[in-house]
Amino acid sequence: MALARLAALFAALGATCAYAADIGYLAPLGVPAKEFPSPRRPVAQIVSPGRSAEEHRDALNEAGEIARRLELKPGMTVGDIGAGSGYHTVRLSRLLGPTGSVVAEDVTRDYLVELARRAETLKLANVKYALGEPHDPRLPASSLDAAILVHMYHEVSQPYAFLYNLAPALKPGARIGIVDLERPTSEHGTPIELLRCELSAVGYREIATSQLAGDGGYLAVFSPPEAGQRKSPRDIVACGDRAGVR
Repeated sequence: MALARLAALFAALGATCAYAADIGYLAPLGVPAKEFPSPRRPVAQIVSPGRSAEEHRDALNEAGEIARRLELKPGMTVGDIGAGSGYHTVRLSRLLGPTGSVVAEDVTRDYLVELARRAETLKLANVKYALGEPHDPRLPASSLDAAILVHMYHEVSQPYAFLYNLAPALKPGARIGIVDLERPTSEHGTPIELLRCELSAVGYREIATSQLAGDGGYLAVFSPPEAGQRKSPRDIVACGDRAGVR
């Protein structure tokens, strides 16, 4: 029995190493964080790869509502930014189908390794993995038709640099959807006026904002600044910790 358990342990370690070998940065570094202002509000710590029970989120049709409001369709390439345990990655994979793909991005490598194992078990062949950094998701230029940032924006420690470096990865006409709660960033939420202020500071334009069912929070949809219209990093002015205050 001891030998069997030991063999299983080595097998699991070998599988983990194999998954880890396939996970890395997909693009070179963008503009360094030192070129941007730091946020003038608390940044929440990353405490878990998932927000709540997946069954609860399914009962609220969270993934379906986000897909509907962002008009996600089979064949698209969608970035799940801050993918964590992969709640949305799994559901997007099935929605986008064999002609589409999901790019699961996270700054925590262990989360991506576990997500790769999960995708393998579920036989999801259209998922790619991207290791990012707090100021840069490190995604290839013009690679995404859309991106979602679900209950993680308040954990981005360098939001202005992150948003600036994310923009080139979005194709013309792409949209990003940010889901968060109307509460202080120190309490794992982002007040909507603060979110609007920070995104507009980088040049993003708000398209629509709506409330999700139950305790799902809000969904804010933005379009990224076009390549020729992005501000210089040094021209970006940080927002204050109260909505709309700079």
